[in-house]
Amino acid sequence: MLSVALCDTVFGNIRQRCIVILAGTRLIDSCGEMLMKKTYQGSCHCGAVKFEADIDLTQGTSKCNCSICTKTRNWSAIAKPDAFRLLAGEDALSDYSFGSNSAHHLFCRHCGVRPFGRGYIEQIGGAYVAVRLASLDNVDPAELVDAPVHYCDGRNNNWWNAPAETRHL
Repeated sequence: MLSVALCDTVFGNIRQRCIVILAGTRLIDSCGEMLMKKTYQGSCHCGAVKFEADIDLTQGTSKCNCSICTKTRNWSAIAKPDAFRLLAGEDALSDYSFGSNSAHHLFCRHCGVRPFGRGYIEQIGGAYVAVRLASLDNVDPAELVDAPVHYCDGRNNNWWNAPAETRHL
């Protein structure tokens, strides 16, 4: 059986519309690359906030040197809202926003862990959920090691380029 669908892929400042083909049990995009979306479960430290998200870590992760990402050691993967499901803890989440308020930095009001954030930025395809990789409960360390990292120079409002120094991120 063969099924075909359209999808948008966003990485950094590159947006690509591709055709996804389901051939048997394999997903292949129009560039011939295998798509490796996996459902991950995640939580905060105390377990009040629980979620699951469909993420393809092979498509890239991000680290940023802006003030909030540096102070919280953020390493995240972007998911579309329909690929994210909050299973428990909406009432346990507190929200911190600043600047343009385009990003909501959510954290558990009980333990302080930041399992994910939400926002809307047109340049990356609109609505998004930034899943903090450290909050994933069932990720294999080898998957994290193999995941490409895109560095953003948010400190200088140069989001689409890597900062001069990234070793500390």
